[in-house]
Amino acid sequence: MLKMAQDEGRFGRISIPRRAWAPPGIRPKAPRQVIRQSSYVYAAVAPEQGLMASLILPSADTAMMNLFLAHVAEVFADYFIVMQVDQAGWHRSKELQVPENIRFIFQPAYSPEVNPVEHLWEELREKYLHNLVFSSLEELIDVLCTALNDLTDDQERLRSMMFFPHFRIEA
Repeated sequence: MLKMAQDEGRFGRISIPRRAWAPPGIRPKAPRQVIRQSSYVYAAVAPEQGLMASLILPSADTAMMNLFLAHVAEVFADYFIVMQVDQAGWHRSKELQVPENIRFIFQPAYSPEVNPVEHLWEELREKYLHNLVFSSLEELIDVLCTALNDLTDDQERLRSMMFFPHFRIEA
């Protein structure tokens, strides 16, 4: 059995200037843009093992969730997966096709703090997208792919960020 947490994060071309280091007396310049283009990262993490599966998809809805669940079921085909999800409408939709090897556990409503995958979004924004602007959505997606691949390859980093106490309880 594999205990996983799942979430979706929206990433776009609207930048928010963040604090940055600079020598004393010099004010750092942070670029800013407001272009309303975005994509969604779907991620499922097994915090205890430091494993992750992710996809970058164009929207957050039932059809995309079906694609993502099929992907996770294929990547972790040797496991039965108990997956923590929030109560988004597309997680409860009648059209949602949950694969045979996945079962959901719904986290309490309006409680993102119990979902370890929220730390993934913070990590991506702080370490990979900090004070950057992108000339196209494809450029942003390339950076997200690089970041997700880096994190997928670093199991210890994933474990240290996401192994919340409620995942340590034996089933």
